[in-house]
Amino acid sequence: MQKIVVDMQNYLFADSVAAAFKNSDYDIDVVRAESPMNTVELCRLYKPFVLIMEVTGYTPWLLCERLKLRDKVKTVCPECKIALIVDSNSEKQAARDIRDAKKNGLIDQFFYGSMTAEYLMDQIYAM
Repeated sequence: MQKIVVDMQNYLFADSVAAAFKNSDYDIDVVRAESPMNTVELCRLYKPFVLIMEVTGYTPWLLCERLKLRDKVKTVCPECKIALIVDSNSEKQAARDIRDAKKNGLIDQFFYGSMTAEYLMDQIYAM
């Protein structure tokens, strides 16, 4: 069974992602970080194939902080893919910055929060 770690400010969205995978045909287990402070430790323990992190306009979910966290995760879990998710309606600048991060090879994928759970699952599985 593959694992993903989800680090999101929006607990309802994180729970819905976990529930969607649990109720799907995918053999993927979702581990939810309670806060960004334990994300690196969860990645060290579970060796996920993907880390999904939400980016917002608030600390500790700012893009610059997420990229620092990505660096730490890559030291303990170098094969882990990094995906960022952002609400492109309320965080327009962050969405542009995340697109640039993907273009510059800093992250493996990005998603907008307005997508369906099914689409998110398919895209994560395809990573």
